[in-house]
Amino acid sequence: MRHYCYAALIVMLFGCAQEAQNSTSTQSDTTATTSTTSTTAATTQTQSAAQTSASTATAKKSSEEKPMANTDQVAVLHTTEGDITIRFFPDVAPNHVKNFLDLAQQGFYNGTKFHRVIPGFMVQGGDPNTKTDNTSSWGTGGSGKNVNAEFSTVSHKRGIVSMARSSDPNSASSQFFIVVKDSPFLDRQYTAFGQVTKGMDVADKIVNAPRDQSNDRPYKPVAITSIAIRAANPDEKGPTPK
Repeated sequence: MRHYCYAALIVMLFGCAQEAQNSTSTQSDTTATTSTTSTTAATTQTQSAAQTSASTATAKKSSEEKPMANTDQVAVLHTTEGDITIRFFPDVAPNHVKNFLDLAQQGFYNGTKFHRVIPGFMVQGGDPNTKTDNTSSWGTGGSGKNVNAEFSTVSHKRGIVSMARSSDPNSASSQFFIVVKDSPFLDRQYTAFGQVTKGMDVADKIVNAPRDQSNDRPYKPVAITSIAIRAANPDEKGPTPK
């Protein structure tokens, strides 16, 4: 039962990650209900068979077109609650790693807030709309560019960094989330592209902040002030987890 409850949360949580090139897609557009036989009911019920087949083919093509990526880089998220260090998995999600690094180096994430937190589950951020006071738009923003799905065998265990998306598997843009508790029901549904190596205590502070339970928005959201990209230390390297 617990997994099915979490699946319902996924419908609410990730359905609002706007397709970057479709400004009219919002959280209210995702109206599917949770299925007891699949944690991906929200995505499968909103696509026709043809759309699903096309998305799968596109995702496969994307996974075959793996760009070169630096495996020795980490990102240090400087937040108003402390630092979070992330290492990346370019061998399984090269396009997502490149997308995140490019946005971080452009300063895209500076000033964005962790706009949704669910204790015992995850924290979500990366929406440029959170830089504004228009809270009704929080959770619907993107970078203007989408990244095709790169699903893998990486399990969504505590500390994994993954990408939010809408019902379209290929709609990931800028929003990401950090899992604070093992959530294997997300596996092969969302693209895991990194892992926190230091700062999970900060993620725990963020996820346990007082919030509006009607929309999981913190009353005082933690912000990312800047992101530094640097060379990885020896203890920050290692094989991609499975």
